[in-house]
Amino acid sequence: MSRLFALVSGLVFGIGLAVSGMTDPAKVRGFLDLFGSWDPSLMFVMFGAIGVHAIAVRLVLRRKTPMFATAFDLPEPGAIDRRLLAGAAIFGVGWGLAGICPGPALVALAGFGISPFVFVTGMAFGWTVSWDPRRLRLLRVRSAGRIRLRRIPEVEGRG
Repeated sequence: MSRLFALVSGLVFGIGLAVSGMTDPAKVRGFLDLFGSWDPSLMFVMFGAIGVHAIAVRLVLRRKTPMFATAFDLPEPGAIDRRLLAGAAIFGVGWGLAGICPGPALVALAGFGISPFVFVTGMAFGWTVSWDPRRLRLLRVRSAGRIRLRRIPEVEGRG
């Protein structure tokens, strides 16, 4: 039952993103272009989402346990550190340059365009690096017109 609920929730989320225009990079860039031809329409989408989320969280947390799990899995409050700020900055720059963020990019894959595919591939690569950067010490090497990847050996004291 929990998987069915997750599927329905994802479909509703995806339809909402598509209907609101969040999967259109030109519309997103128009929203981010504050000093050009600014399009404030996505601001209403965000305010609506924040409002629904604020109400839903309060209602859900009144329950002793979630409907489809044994306990709530809430993040612990933590300090704002350099890693968090760097990740937020990278996310913001990527969103501004590409005009799309992870949720809408996954929805845009349904259109079978090359841009969402490239974006999601890069996003998956970024997630892999962020989970364990040591695992992905790779170097591009040009060889006979091809680009190969090879492992960079670990350097003592770095890591």
